[in-house]
Amino acid sequence: VQLQASGGGLVQAGGSLRLSCAASGRTFSGYAMGWFRQAPGKEREFVAVISRYGGTTSYADSMKGRFTISRDNVKNTGYLQMNSLKPEDTAVYYCAVGRLLVTTASRYDYWGQGTQVTVSS
Repeated sequence: VQLQASGGGLVQAGGSLRLSCAASGRTFSGYAMGWFRQAPGKEREFVAVISRYGGTTSYADSMKGRFTISRDNVKNTGYLQMNSLKPEDTAVYYCAVGRLLVTTASRYDYWGQGTQVTVSS
């Protein structure tokens, strides 16, 4: 599976962004999809995950109520809607797919290239 993340950019604190993750190569619906992020000098951290058909989602505690993960299997695209953004949300955001609905990055099989999100105060 090839993944292409997009939608990042510069936004002021309190603003919103929607990230997209376009998949190609294999059946997108055969995989759970996750979003991770990595800030400079920090380890990659889990953001959110959605099951193959969207029935189950899970979020990191700091994202609950602000971020929403979704997917459109017809369009082979996943999304991460980010609201009420904070400067500490600044990071490179990555999408990934894997066979399991997990929060551990090492359990994912395919990764996108990442998209930069910068939140100014």
